[in-house]
Amino acid sequence: MHILVLGAGVVGITTAWYLRQAGHSVTVVDRQKQPAMETSFANGGQISVSHAGPWATPQAPGIGLRGMGRSTAPVRFSPTVNHRQWRWMAAFLLQCRPGRVRANTDALARLAIRSQVELGLLRRTQQLDYAHAESGILHVFFNRKELAHAQQRARILHKHGIRIDVCDAARCIDIEPALASSTRNLIGGLFAPNDESGDACAFTRQLAQRCADAGVVFHYETTADSLDMHEGRVRGVAVRDARGVRGLLCADQIVCSLGTHTRALVEQHGPRPALYPIKGYSITFPAGPNAPRVSITDEEHRIVMSRLGDTIRVAGLAELGGHTVTVEDERVRLLTGLTRTLCPDAGDIDAAQAWAGLRPCTPGNVPLIGRSRIPGLWYNTGHGSLGWTLACGSARLLADLVDGGSSDIEFPHLTGKRH
Repeated sequence: MHILVLGAGVVGITTAWYLRQAGHSVTVVDRQKQPAMETSFANGGQISVSHAGPWATPQAPGIGLRGMGRSTAPVRFSPTVNHRQWRWMAAFLLQCRPGRVRANTDALARLAIRSQVELGLLRRTQQLDYAHAESGILHVFFNRKELAHAQQRARILHKHGIRIDVCDAARCIDIEPALASSTRNLIGGLFAPNDESGDACAFTRQLAQRCADAGVVFHYETTADSLDMHEGRVRGVAVRDARGVRGLLCADQIVCSLGTHTRALVEQHGPRPALYPIKGYSITFPAGPNAPRVSITDEEHRIVMSRLGDTIRVAGLAELGGHTVTVEDERVRLLTGLTRTLCPDAGDIDAAQAWAGLRPCTPGNVPLIGRSRIPGLWYNTGHGSLGWTLACGSARLLADLVDGGSSDIEFPHLTGKRH
């Protein structure tokens, strides 16, 4: 079959790879000049199997309310008059119930475990170099209540064979000595020794080149404007290039990996996938001699810190209430300030380069993978903050479904009855 993949982020490119390896003719369309120019460009760098849990938890509503309208809150909720925001929020609140949290955590954990295996195979067989490290991820806590909640989540993940060690403050510093200079009162942590980190952008661009070498066709600077339908089935996509020239790309099947732009493309034909953008920030700066080697997650302030070669990447914050990627100075100051208190000697923080992106989130943080309600259209989107962690597993699952209608990956994939 000829398959059109919309989107050249880490999810879109891995999807193109697995579909091509299954023997399909594949074309990729993206509005940017090269792969990984949007959400995959400067994320936190963590392949965090140990954090394969939803944002929607019983504690989440309180966190959101405390951050309402506050520019200095790590999690900021800015109410708008947009009905989509309120519909998404209502669905999010329903996902905060304990039963849904357990189900969503189980689904994400299964996919994350498989995705890590697939990523390792790709790295070795394709000789990909993306500042990969297998040093684990250390989740640190400065609040005993937060640590208690995280230990509950860890017990769920233990059932899936995900190793997570409970650590006191001294053990945390043994694992990552850079924390000894923290100006905050470290209570303890959870260490996931089998987690990894790496540069998602570098991975995506190298894999895109492998795709091209394998015969995948790319159309960059090409925007997907609308679906072309015939007798109730999608048969192509109307596109527009950088000069404004319009055309039509036809295919037997179409996979939508457009993140937050997915809904605008499909809703004119009925589906209204529950996707909403949650804005995040990152800063990248030269690593110092005492920079951390182990990837760190500050659970209380919702930031992560990863060593990517000679640089340090700090990412986090969450904003619900906007669709722009404008970099706000006040939010950057918040992120740099949190970095200084967490690891003051991490590097040249004054030289940090700031970035902002939009995470495409479903209410329960479980991505949309599988058939849409529109015949011939598939989804692989909505991964939220776990796109890098889940990309390879999601792509393998999607390719299995397109190719044969079933997969050995146990995940609640879409069957075309919803979305």
